[in-house]
Amino acid sequence: MRDAAEIAKHLGRRIEPLARELLPAGQREGHEWRVGSVAGEKGRSLSVHLSGARAGVWADFAGEESGDALDLVAAVLYRGELTPAIGWARKWLGFDAAAAPDIQRRAPSLSVADAAPDVEEADRIRAALRIFLAGAPSLKNTAAAAYLMARGIDLAELGRQPRSLRFHPALHNRESGSPWPALVAAVTDDAGKHVATHRTWLALRDDRWGKAPLRDPKMSLGRVAGGSIRLWRGASGKPLAQAPQGETVVIAEGIETALSIVVSCPEYRVLSAVSLSNMARLALPPAVTGVILAADNDGDNRAAARALQQAVDRFAGEGRAVRIARSPIGSDFNDLLTSECSL
Repeated sequence: MRDAAEIAKHLGRRIEPLARELLPAGQREGHEWRVGSVAGEKGRSLSVHLSGARAGVWADFAGEESGDALDLVAAVLYRGELTPAIGWARKWLGFDAAAAPDIQRRAPSLSVADAAPDVEEADRIRAALRIFLAGAPSLKNTAAAAYLMARGIDLAELGRQPRSLRFHPALHNRESGSPWPALVAAVTDDAGKHVATHRTWLALRDDRWGKAPLRDPKMSLGRVAGGSIRLWRGASGKPLAQAPQGETVVIAEGIETALSIVVSCPEYRVLSAVSLSNMARLALPPAVTGVILAADNDGDNRAAARALQQAVDRFAGEGRAVRIARSPIGSDFNDLLTSECSL
């Protein structure tokens, strides 16, 4: 029984005939096979490497999907499901005489001009979920864990890691056109539905893991507005929807700031709003009567001040006690944590 990695390797060795069979509407451009998307329509958004060390590696720049040759089979023929893709691949490679599972191709994407906004958003949310699920559930011994440790955040101190965080070893980045290791985080709405995935691309520089040297090393895919990254449940250990009466929630902007608060004050429930402007959009259950806004030190930034005040007004208007907390040094609580770690 050959495992998925071995099957992907065999498919990569025969990637050009595979690409032609899976995506016949495409065309060869140099060392790549180009087509519109995994649905197979004409275009250039999806590229498949046909030769060299990266033979079989592909990326759909429109759908923000990527992977190896076996992942391509899954994306094109089985809507991302790997198990039936393995069965089909074994049959195609001649490893198995059994019939391949029934194919379930995706419908071609609508053009930008014809697509309704809700259809486009739904596609982005599905793509975001696929990226998150493709990540490794454990950050242990990964570049993501090393990156957080370099920021003074040792998740081992907590005894467990937040389930909303995963590690993707090679996530495609549109800006660079290349895959990078990435810390990925689930953004959920007030009902707990996965609505976006936040991505932090990483790179090793001077023996230290940090953000990749990109113009935008952090990006979100999906619908972030009103959503949050639920990082820690606090003393109760209960889901947000079941928060005990009278609980206080800490809301920070970025993941690193929020995690710095988690490792320092694990008794609090902590959420990352992803951005300051999104803080005022978060919906909290009635049981949460206190809100601590962990604000960055933005100086005289008037736009930041307005966004923070909107959050204060929103939660105070709901009858909750609101406090603003700021780091006494640096720009945020991660600066405070790293300064303490260096003492």
